[in-house]
Amino acid sequence: MSDVPRPFRLAIPQSALTDLRERLTRTRFPDEPPLEPWSTGTGLAYLKELIGYWESGFDWRAQEARLNGLRQFTIPIRGIELHFIHEPAKRPGAMPLLLSHGWPGSIVEFLELIPLLTQHFTVVAPSLPGYTLSFRPGQARFGLEEIADCYAELMSLLGYERFGAQGGDWGAFVASRLGEAHAERLIGLHLNLLAVRRDPKIEAQDVHEAAYGEQLAHWLKEETGYQAIQGTKPQTLAYALTDSPAGLAAWIAEKFRSWSDTPPERDTMLANIALYWFTGAIGSSFWPYYARWHRPWPVQKVAVPTAYAEFPKEILRPPRSLAAQTYTDIRRWSVMPRGGHFAALEQPRALATEIIEFFGQLREAG
Repeated sequence: MSDVPRPFRLAIPQSALTDLRERLTRTRFPDEPPLEPWSTGTGLAYLKELIGYWESGFDWRAQEARLNGLRQFTIPIRGIELHFIHEPAKRPGAMPLLLSHGWPGSIVEFLELIPLLTQHFTVVAPSLPGYTLSFRPGQARFGLEEIADCYAELMSLLGYERFGAQGGDWGAFVASRLGEAHAERLIGLHLNLLAVRRDPKIEAQDVHEAAYGEQLAHWLKEETGYQAIQGTKPQTLAYALTDSPAGLAAWIAEKFRSWSDTPPERDTMLANIALYWFTGAIGSSFWPYYARWHRPWPVQKVAVPTAYAEFPKEILRPPRSLAAQTYTDIRRWSVMPRGGHFAALEQPRALATEIIEFFGQLREAG
């Protein structure tokens, strides 16, 4: 296969939209325990309203046009067709910047962020292998290590031997793995989540580490059920979510609500959910969890210059003392006033400013 990028334009067949609408009209809802809504998962009243809007009010074609407003390509790498956005900078000689999304996100997260960054960077934003537009049935499954290697190869094929990397969620792990396994390629690393080992037996050395220990204990006890099933028996869950758009919406929407400071507006969230639905990629998107569950922690030591934007509703926020055990050259640590796990969606301007200022500081430092 040729390793030359091929232009890509998203065009979901009308038959797929008709099938989705018919499935939504036939949704069979469960009852809800007599407890506070959302305390046991996605709230019933919320989901009924969301499904009703998805069925009769949501305009997929408008969202499709938003995605097609960016330059998209596919390229064969390591046995898969990798989809990516490639937007050139508004000025010559700009630094290449690799953007990596996570789960249950997609390139939809970057629709507002990318235009803010192209004033300063040439942006490359792949769909994670196995996720949405980088998925074909039966393709090889990639863990975080393979994804990082795939991205390093993509940047070489595009002619970028040195580049910056930014990410949140799995994207932060992929970027961090790049900073470890391909350190000579990385100009710098900007993160809005830290790939710090989640050790429940941490011996706190100060009040900040003690507070993080309490936060981590709550997270491990109350918020990691999805990781357990996606990391151990992902195929079983894949049947349900591939067959039921309502089930898929419930599974993803709960994370957007739980992990956000201000949840994204519903058209954007449904665009993200619909992209998983139309591509049939939810099952394959679980694979990094399965690989992570059955392998050593993927990030050990990262020595490239690193910046971290700490958003207040991020799922876990390790203190700098613990982060420094993994990231040995932290140059910038910004405590953000608002925002959560989906920072590119929730606070695109604030995140863009942080990215621009950090890499600007690196350039000034030589």
